[in-house]
Amino acid sequence: MNISKIKYIIVTPARDEEAYLERTIASVASQTILPLQWIIVNDGSTDRTGEIMDRYAARYSWITARHRPNRGFREAGGGVIATFYDGYEQIRYQEWDFLIKLDADLSFSADYFELCFAEFAKDSRLGIGGGGIYHEENGELKLEKNPEFHVRGATKIYKRECWEALGGLLRAPGWDTVDELKANMLGWRTRTFPKLRLSHYRFTGAADGAWKDCIKNGRANYITGYHPLFMLLKCIRRVARKPYLVGSAGLFWGFVSSHWRRTPRVQDRELIRYTQTQQMRKMLMLDSIWK
Repeated sequence: MNISKIKYIIVTPARDEEAYLERTIASVASQTILPLQWIIVNDGSTDRTGEIMDRYAARYSWITARHRPNRGFREAGGGVIATFYDGYEQIRYQEWDFLIKLDADLSFSADYFELCFAEFAKDSRLGIGGGGIYHEENGELKLEKNPEFHVRGATKIYKRECWEALGGLLRAPGWDTVDELKANMLGWRTRTFPKLRLSHYRFTGAADGAWKDCIKNGRANYITGYHPLFMLLKCIRRVARKPYLVGSAGLFWGFVSSHWRRTPRVQDRELIRYTQTQQMRKMLMLDSIWK
């Protein structure tokens, strides 16, 4: 893999990001390897997000600005993927090596994508990757911890062959775990590169508030096909993390209420079996992707 000749496309859903978007644009514009095309999709913003996008699209030929009407509310999970696909449909080039879903509230070093592609070059079966998400706490940048196989939805890099094998993303909460589980089931590897830092200016779930975000995550875990016992243990472990009790209660309610309401789960029985088998192996302290 000749890293300097890699061709990649970025798609960025953006809603009310005027406070952060220019930092993200500055980070991408400074990259040692520029994208073939960067499609920024304004998802009905009520601030200056659309104006900022248009200004930079006029400056850089590789930026495409796309505008969607305001639906009147922020739709968790499915809304961001609908917006992503709106951007995906605007891709002008057929020959690309990597597809990147990038949030509009990040900043990172000028060699970020080059170093990410170097990680892919080391492992031919690496299908999804991305840098570590860091938040500033008490003046220090701290890594947002997740299982090793999980790459945060804010910075997903898909190798083309893996992207095509996945057959698309789930248009519902849990999309950013379903893609990795399916990739692993199909023989690909997925992982975060924690030494490659991205500063995230909003804490995960900040747009919805802690309670709603925890409920959303519990619903996402149900949709993904989590084993009920694994979910119970997850809720118990969550008690010791902020927001104390609220986080566990929200996760539990999101999961259980989705069961009661018969919320549709991912329509892939083989994938659900794979997910629950991996979770059972984790609970039995056997080797699994949950590390």
